[in-house]
Amino acid sequence: MPLPVANPAEVAAALSANGYIADEGLATSIYLAVTLQRPLLLEGEAGVGKTEVAKVLSRWTGGELIRLQCYEGIDVSQAVYDWDYARQLLHLRAAEATGESLGLTTNALEQQLYHERFLLKRALLRAIDTVTTENPPILLIDEVDRADDEFEAYLLEVLSEYQITVPELGRFTAVRPPIVVLTSNRTRDVHDALKRRCLYHWVEHPDFEREVRIVRMRVPQALDRLARQVAAAVEALRELHLYKPPGVAETIDWAHALAALGVTELDERTVAATLGTVLKYREDQERTHQHGIAELVKQAFERGFQER
Repeated sequence: MPLPVANPAEVAAALSANGYIADEGLATSIYLAVTLQRPLLLEGEAGVGKTEVAKVLSRWTGGELIRLQCYEGIDVSQAVYDWDYARQLLHLRAAEATGESLGLTTNALEQQLYHERFLLKRALLRAIDTVTTENPPILLIDEVDRADDEFEAYLLEVLSEYQITVPELGRFTAVRPPIVVLTSNRTRDVHDALKRRCLYHWVEHPDFEREVRIVRMRVPQALDRLARQVAAAVEALRELHLYKPPGVAETIDWAHALAALGVTELDERTVAATLGTVLKYREDQERTHQHGIAELVKQAFERGFQER
């Protein structure tokens, strides 16, 4: 059945109730993807919360989260299905030992071996071959930009018809299409054909006030003053043209670390000691030190105390 929401504002409220604060554009894209039963392609910098969208959809809808992590060289046997050759061999030996295989033709024996009970359903087939019609699974195809062109072409075929053919068994067709979320860090451009099949949304770093809300939601033990200073400091770091600007995930990690240390507000010593929580490249840390830790703390205090 469709999700019990009538508009994007209700989607944003439901996401917030399940731990994700989305802006209007993302909430609208999710609403349309679910309503129109179209895959949703999310692109953006690493750490801005693309993968988390699928996770929160699973928590909200109650549908199983099925994750396919893409990588260079991924193929059908890892993403769609494979055969359990060990079980097939055991079945064959058992049939020989009991005499069951005597008198069977080769074709008859093959039909026994290529039965669905020996089929290993990988992520794509699991998402297609679901029996429930109430809570469709959430299919997360993560970092699709890391996969090869050939796999992307196969993926396009699957998402066009929501069906998969296993030559030995026949065609598997979804009773109800899964909710599909694809993510890309844009290490390469996703082909136009796949983009045309999907709805598209570029996920930006959150603005200051939304990032403060995210920190307060995800790190409730952090005081409001610290949450605002951390969000302000990360905002300043993103303006330094770093090799890998910190994402929301790093903001949350930093707030967790500071709260664990009992910190109530930023100071130069604490920032210098915990910088590795938010910046994961030595060059970025050096650039930050060149900018000045004192200046970073000053910016955090000034921005953090601005009127809400």
